[in-house]
Amino acid sequence: MDNRCIGVFDSGLGGLTCVKEIMNILPEENIVFFGDTGRVPYGTRSAQTIIKYTQSDIRFLMEFNPKLIVIACGTASSTSLETVIPQFDVPIIGVVSPSSHAAAKATKNGKIGVIGTNLSINSGKYQQEIKKINPSFQVYSKACPLFVPLVENGYINSPITLMAAEEYLKPLCDEGVDTLILGCTHYPLIKETIRKVMGENVVLIDSGKETADSIKDLIDNGEISFAEEKTQDKFFISDKVQSFKEMAEMFLEKEIKGSVEKIDIEKYMV
Repeated sequence: MDNRCIGVFDSGLGGLTCVKEIMNILPEENIVFFGDTGRVPYGTRSAQTIIKYTQSDIRFLMEFNPKLIVIACGTASSTSLETVIPQFDVPIIGVVSPSSHAAAKATKNGKIGVIGTNLSINSGKYQQEIKKINPSFQVYSKACPLFVPLVENGYINSPITLMAAEEYLKPLCDEGVDTLILGCTHYPLIKETIRKVMGENVVLIDSGKETADSIKDLIDNGEISFAEEKTQDKFFISDKVQSFKEMAEMFLEKEIKGSVEKIDIEKYMV
């Protein structure tokens, strides 16, 4: 038994889709979430900047003595995971590996699509991970830079979002992918729009859900211990609190009962 929290962070609010899944499958676990809303989006920054941001985000979460840290951000997972794992004395996981393994299991024709931020796609991490699983798989990647700001500004079921999806996803449709990794935890919020474009026969891989499932696997395998008692989840952001609660409850599909606080993330930069 280990009642210490699971620390989760994202560049903005998208990581809350992962938090929602953790709450669903591991309801006794205590969660501390940090959304770096003051520096969103990460996907337009340089890799070196993202590494620095990731390090500061983890330093903040380390104040809560977590038993596990989840990088619930495709961009940070793609660019920073290998760098930060040896720097901190706590298990750290990202979203790339769980999503890639789920896609490898789901595909029937060996054609897998990946969508994400510019930096996630340019890193090639999803392609590398999928090719390690099966070198014969064909991976087609597409950056979708407008999706994060559209989601963060509430354009969930908007014609604007549908137009962007049609523009971004057409090349993947043309290639005949039968599985699509939503390589950013913001994207499940516009899953139905993506499904309209890709068609009902394409399997959509939710990176937040797959990562939550991988946490359960860690617990089931004894790599981390389960929590026996739920106390209270905590939520932190790096920008104004006022609009966070309403948006966060939309992501979580439930009322936030824990505290919400703004913190100065710059104090954790080195």
